[in-house]
Amino acid sequence: MISEPELEGGAPYATVEVLTEERERTPRPPRGRRPWLWALGGALVASAVWGAGLYAYSGRTEPGVDLGGYKTVDDLCALAELKGMAAVLGERGGDGTGPDLDDPALERRSCTASFGTGDREQNVNITYTLHKRTDPGPEFAALAKGFDLMEPIGGVGEQAFFGDAGEDGGALRVLDGQAVLEFGVYRTHYETEEGEVVQRGAPDLSGVDVPLTHDALALMAALKK
Repeated sequence: MISEPELEGGAPYATVEVLTEERERTPRPPRGRRPWLWALGGALVASAVWGAGLYAYSGRTEPGVDLGGYKTVDDLCALAELKGMAAVLGERGGDGTGPDLDDPALERRSCTASFGTGDREQNVNITYTLHKRTDPGPEFAALAKGFDLMEPIGGVGEQAFFGDAGEDGGALRVLDGQAVLEFGVYRTHYETEEGEVVQRGAPDLSGVDVPLTHDALALMAALKK
């Protein structure tokens, strides 16, 4: 009869290890960051960077177009002395303003100056357009042709064209940088009570391109002061 495990040939019991508070526990290796926390943090950082970039971009201002010294004006006729036309048409009388345009992209001023008296009264029409955002250069020559201004005039701005109406007058259109100036003088007519069209007794306006050119140069200088 086997009564004790220590009998010869018997296998000993396995030793049972008892943990006590005094024994040092093996430290647990640190766990990695949870993937969803890392993704959330990255998204927040990216959002902050994008928001800061958007704020910085929204605060930027595009560089303005170089207006070449040309300024905005309220009274165009006050700057246009038109001494050349006064020599042809006589003493200058009253002035009148035409339709104006004020826009961040474009400013336009127009006026009419009268010369002479009675049946010899003639008008000179002037328009000043200042392009504040786009370049009027590429289309200037095409528009001049569309207005029947076919004769190029040198020495006035970058480009200039004249439309000759012979003794009845003509029109001058000038491009200088962002500015476009237009001058027109034509013999005026009136209609009698009987319906007859009568020419005013203005002088022969042949060769009016010369005084118009001088007046255009003077007005361009005044618009830059």
